[in-house]
Amino acid sequence: MPASHENTARRRPIRVAVLGLLTAAIAPLTVGVTHADARTEIANPVSATGVPVALPIDPASLLQLVGSAQRFSKPALQTMSRFMVPFDQWDSFNHIITSESDWQVFAINPTSGAYGLPQALPAHKMFSEGPDWMFNPLTQLRWAYRYMVERYGSPNNAWAFWQAHNWY
Repeated sequence: MPASHENTARRRPIRVAVLGLLTAAIAPLTVGVTHADARTEIANPVSATGVPVALPIDPASLLQLVGSAQRFSKPALQTMSRFMVPFDQWDSFNHIITSESDWQVFAINPTSGAYGLPQALPAHKMFSEGPDWMFNPLTQLRWAYRYMVERYGSPNNAWAFWQAHNWY
């Protein structure tokens, strides 16, 4: 199999899993959808009363952002986080994100359901940083930093807590 086909084959299950996750997130908005095509459900969500619901982002942009999130590598995400986190706090921030998700944007804890780079629980708490929290690593990183500062005072204090309890 040519290298280009291998890359496509490798990416397809991730896209399908993400699309399934997005569909599951929107599923409470859909009632009586008989279409097997998940794109139809995402493109035409309705409330329980049958009234069309406006999504915070149009489906085409959503799928484009999901695709772009897959291209973020661990070093790229670490570099971006250096612009958000103070220099003296970055090592602790890096240790926490590495320990929690190993810098995987779509990481899901199979036991607790914690999600994303910071392993937020419940995951939808990250909505406070933006409606794209499910797939935008920048939104997840902003949320993680704010959470560490608000709850522990700093990423250094959050890391000290993490080391003592193996969670934060």
